[in-house]
Amino acid sequence: MSAGRRPRVAVVGHVEWLTHGVGTMPRPGEITYLARPFDEPAGGGGVAAAQVAKLGAECLFFTALGTDEAGRAVAEVLGGIGVTVLAAERPGPQTRAVSAVDASADRAIVVLGAPTSARIDDPLPWDDLATCDAVYFTGHDPATLAAARRAPVLVVTTRRQEALAASGVAPDVLIASAGDPAEAIDPRLVTATPAATVWTEGGRGGRFLRADGARGRWGAVPPPGPPVDSYGCGDSFAAGLTTGLARGLGLEDALALGARCGAHALGGRGGLGPQLEER
Repeated sequence: MSAGRRPRVAVVGHVEWLTHGVGTMPRPGEITYLARPFDEPAGGGGVAAAQVAKLGAECLFFTALGTDEAGRAVAEVLGGIGVTVLAAERPGPQTRAVSAVDASADRAIVVLGAPTSARIDDPLPWDDLATCDAVYFTGHDPATLAAARRAPVLVVTTRRQEALAASGVAPDVLIASAGDPAEAIDPRLVTATPAATVWTEGGRGGRFLRADGARGRWGAVPPPGPPVDSYGCGDSFAAGLTTGLARGLGLEDALALGARCGAHALGGRGGLGPQLEER
């Protein structure tokens, strides 16, 4: 990226219309009540796209939206933040979700319906991915992942290991979790070695390993206040890391930006409201 130019970042992924509430999810046979509810676009792609835009980058969000009021609201809210929403239309309701957070600040989520993302046969400007400085992928179609590889930098979450293996491409950064089994690396799905793999460790920061064997750590960043809600912390971290690489930062500096974004997201309720802004 040339000096002084605004970075261009694409996010390829899913989005839900999500209701946040304070309380706990019910166990079988129980009824619980969630206080102080509010709605917003969420999901791995939606939260990441919002964070990219709040960091001052041009953000292209390739996704799929339902044809109901919630689908239209997703596009309106993200567009108001500065995200260019490039959405395939899916007849029917937008996928929804509910997130509950209690005094521990750790959220629990229920998704209503299947997560949807764009496919390569959707009439979207896929060639624009090649014009981006970096792409963060949390979609489902391996062909769109292969298209994203045309960008100079490709960041992928381990939640999409099956799509990554099917695509046959190697990402520049693969984001895994040291503590969440859903984001652990499955050796059976490693078909191409990433240039770097990073493992988040929550309040301990995290570690990275480069393909050449070099390794290191990054430190945790304190949240701006007492922890409130963990929703969106990982997605904001991924967006910060990707945006940092799009700016031309080295891996360690980009990880530091990601850590700041993740910590900031912990300081307020919801995924979008408490995000770091550096326009």
